[in-house]
Amino acid sequence: MERFGQQEELILEFPCDFPIKVVGRAEVEFHLRICEIVCRHDNDFDPEVHLLRRDSSTGKYHSLTVNLRATSKQQIDAVYQDLKACELVLWAL
Repeated sequence: MERFGQQEELILEFPCDFPIKVVGRAEVEFHLRICEIVCRHDNDFDPEVHLLRRDSSTGKYHSLTVNLRATSKQQIDAVYQDLKACELVLWAL
C-alpha cells in the first residue's frame, strides 16, 4: 500500500490464510497451472476447498481466488513470483 509516496509494509501474523486473486483466459490449462503453482508452495492446498472461480461477463476470462495457508512472507513472495512468471496469468494480486 502506498501513501504520500511511502510504501507501507503489510503486517501479518503467520500462519494465516492469505487470499490471492489471479486472472487469465478461460482455459482448463489456466486453472490446472494455478493449482499446480499453489500446491508447490502449500502442501495442504485443496482446490475443492481453497479455490473460488468466477467467470467474466463475456466468458473469456476466469478470476481465481486461491486461499493460501501462508507460513511466511517469503512463501507469499515465492507464490507471487511463480504466478507472475506463468504465461497464462494476466495479473495476480
